[in-house]
Amino acid sequence: MIAESKRTTLIKGQQRHDSAGGYRARSVFCLMYNGTMRPQNISIPTDYVERVYAGVLGKIIGVYLGRPFEGWSHEAIVEQLGEINYYVHERRNVPLIVSDDDISGTFTFIRALEDYGFSPKLTAGQIGQTWLNYIIENKTVLWWGGMGMSTEHTAFLRLKSGLHAPQSGSMNLNGKMVSEQIGSQIFIDGWAIVAPGDPGLAAELARKAAGVSHDGESIYGAQVMAAMEAMAFVEKDIGKLIDAAIRFIPTDSVIYRMIADMRRCRERSTDWRAGLALIHEKYNYETFGGGCHIVPNHAIVMLGLLWGNDDFQRSLMITNTAGYDTDCNSGNVGCLMGIKNSLAGIDAGPDWRGPVADRLLLPTADGGRCITDAVAETYALVNAHRSLAGQTPERPKGGARFHFELPGSVQGFARENCTELTMENVLGHSQYGRRSLALRFCDLVPGRSARASTGTFISTEQANVKGYSVLASPTLYPGQVVDAVVSADERNSHAIDCRLCIGHYNGEDELIRLHGPSVALNPGSSCNLSWRIPQLDGQPIGDIGVEMSCDRQTAGAVYLDYLTWHGAPKVILKKPAAGGTMWLKAWVDGMQQRLPWDPEIWIQNEGRGLLIQGTRHWTDYRVSTEITPHMVKAAGLAARVQGMQRYYALLLCSDGTARLIKMLDGQTILAEMNFNWEFTGNYQLSIEVDGNRIAAWIGQQPLFQIIDSDRPLTSGAIGIVCEEGRGRNGPVTIEPLDLQPVGTELH
Repeated sequence: MIAESKRTTLIKGQQRHDSAGGYRARSVFCLMYNGTMRPQNISIPTDYVERVYAGVLGKIIGVYLGRPFEGWSHEAIVEQLGEINYYVHERRNVPLIVSDDDISGTFTFIRALEDYGFSPKLTAGQIGQTWLNYIIENKTVLWWGGMGMSTEHTAFLRLKSGLHAPQSGSMNLNGKMVSEQIGSQIFIDGWAIVAPGDPGLAAELARKAAGVSHDGESIYGAQVMAAMEAMAFVEKDIGKLIDAAIRFIPTDSVIYRMIADMRRCRERSTDWRAGLALIHEKYNYETFGGGCHIVPNHAIVMLGLLWGNDDFQRSLMITNTAGYDTDCNSGNVGCLMGIKNSLAGIDAGPDWRGPVADRLLLPTADGGRCITDAVAETYALVNAHRSLAGQTPERPKGGARFHFELPGSVQGFARENCTELTMENVLGHSQYGRRSLALRFCDLVPGRSARASTGTFISTEQANVKGYSVLASPTLYPGQVVDAVVSADERNSHAIDCRLCIGHYNGEDELIRLHGPSVALNPGSSCNLSWRIPQLDGQPIGDIGVEMSCDRQTAGAVYLDYLTWHGAPKVILKKPAAGGTMWLKAWVDGMQQRLPWDPEIWIQNEGRGLLIQGTRHWTDYRVSTEITPHMVKAAGLAARVQGMQRYYALLLCSDGTARLIKMLDGQTILAEMNFNWEFTGNYQLSIEVDGNRIAAWIGQQPLFQIIDSDRPLTSGAIGIVCEEGRGRNGPVTIEPLDLQPVGTELH
């Protein structure tokens, strides 16, 4: 048994992998528990990547399944919905794909590993700093229920005040009731996934992550969940998973005793309602109070696992029908069952994957990551594990954004305008990998097209959704070059005209279609499509896709091998002449106030705020805008923005100076000079980032040029910065330092 106070240290040993990047060999680690070295051989399964994908899918499926009736009692669920065997969102008149803290926190806080060099010595303090960087106060990720009510909001305020984790989540500071709520458990899956077969490492990372906001029983519940999921990569028996996990928590803890009670109940009865009765009698919300206590909900997780008969659908049915915090509990159960039984376990029941289509939303200060999918998040976790193990990242099809290399994956692609179009992930028809996305059509006639597309920005419905807000930047911009490879089935009877297309918003916030050049694909031929996205007068791009048409009635298939784009855009971010509101929503709003009648004015009442647009994929570029500072402590322009507290910025400061700063675990002044600017003056600010060289101008006057050799920020979005005051910016111009060539090649 490993008590809470005992530390776990990972010492990484040698690890071998085959030439194809597989995981066939054993990985040897040493785990240090309370000063005692213990070697452990960890055999990572050869299907590790697919199991991670199944875990990610299980997580989001579980959350989407339980979200429409979160917080309902068992009795209300049975009365109004019956047993929950499938999605009920349509019956509740709510969308399926939603922003949710269970998903946002899970796939955001794990980024602490990347941001701090994939060190196994990652600290709770560094994870807490990750909170401050990616969370926008009162807007993203968390339930903002207030100090003393929302455990996570309370911890955020502690962090903001200058306290470090784990003090920010400590029971001594926040009290037992607040510190023992459920949030520690719902964010924990990623820490297990990066430690396959290593419950000790998973439990230790979980302890540190949970300690940012929680304490006591919440830490134990998080450790048990993480240890079970880590072990699920190498062990299928639920009982053995529980045995392995409870070794990491005190035997006198409530979580330990509750699990023992649930297991004894399972031995006596095969009816899951007997387990639910035990929870209602002994581990209920009345006994364990607060907003959403860990103990009753951890008991529900155990209920679903112990009585689920090793079946994905039945486990989720029990977990959701039981009530309490359904989306949280269902997400954890879905993730564990996905890891344990892989994709076959999910696919054995009804079609869970079709309606989801891999889609998820991660609204954070890193707005270009909001529109994402289960495949992208899978490889982020896989590569975090590989980096921890000293291995190179996996980059399917050269790092293509949409590559379809995982079985059944569609990465958000959906048919748009043709009921005769179907899609299927298939083996083959790929120049650079093993799989492709088959676009099959029947009775395609002249004058009618078939189109499949995937989102690059939020919809108007998502922009105005109630509940957890959706802040995002587009992932695709004018000036960027889209590349794709398509091929025609050799059995097609006629040539198919194929072209890339985008949907961009107009002045009425509607998506209108714009097409790239068309190429005729003869049966059996393939084509490399390349298209530079034209200027759109500031309107954001909502989706990207492939459109097919023909000059005679035909049926057949076109295969999309991959679709991708790279580099910074060439674009002017401004209010479009035609108007609309989606251009404004493309800015991730980290300011405290905006003026509805003049959205280019921004206000920060205290501290420092940012308006952010772009993605973390942007590397070398020049950004310029006109800044009009009013009563400000500082205002300016930022580059390579990676959140609220990671960026370079050129600031006009109230002490009569211009400063080039770097924000990374605090502020560093890279360069400064006297500059007597005036309130309400107009100043053209420019920053150029090229490798680790950062240069800055005001107007035509060069101010600074420095080389940052100490943990340089190598990529990121752009931003407007304001500290205590108000100001205005003009159009923002972004220009890449290198332009990609464009060309279409037929084969």
